[in-house]
Amino acid sequence: MTAPDPMKGLRGVYAATLTLEAIVVALALLVLSKFGEGATPFGVTVIVGLAVAMIVAAGVQRRPWGLWFALGLQGVMILCGLLVPALGVMGVVFALVWAGILLLRRDLLGKMARGELPSQQVHDRE
Repeated sequence: MTAPDPMKGLRGVYAATLTLEAIVVALALLVLSKFGEGATPFGVTVIVGLAVAMIVAAGVQRRPWGLWFALGLQGVMILCGLLVPALGVMGVVFALVWAGILLLRRDLLGKMARGELPSQQVHDRE
């Protein structure tokens, strides 16, 4: 029997956060017409592409590069603030959420290294 993987639960938090972000980004389509030139094909494409990329990123959190992909999307979301200022503000808010998640990850990895949490070792039943 294997010990539970503490990082598996954290990957679920990553995926859930990305899913919520995708919803927020998609809702930006509703306010796009209120800013600048309105809902241009470019603006709609960028926002829909970002939302889809976040859904894809939620699905690849098992991969070693999944977290880095998610963090890169945070920068893209903040840059999208040039298109929709409200989206940039939400990008900063979610960047703060990700900073908190990364602090939690650092604490979890520290506890695993000190042996305070079970690691992924195989335990034989006797």
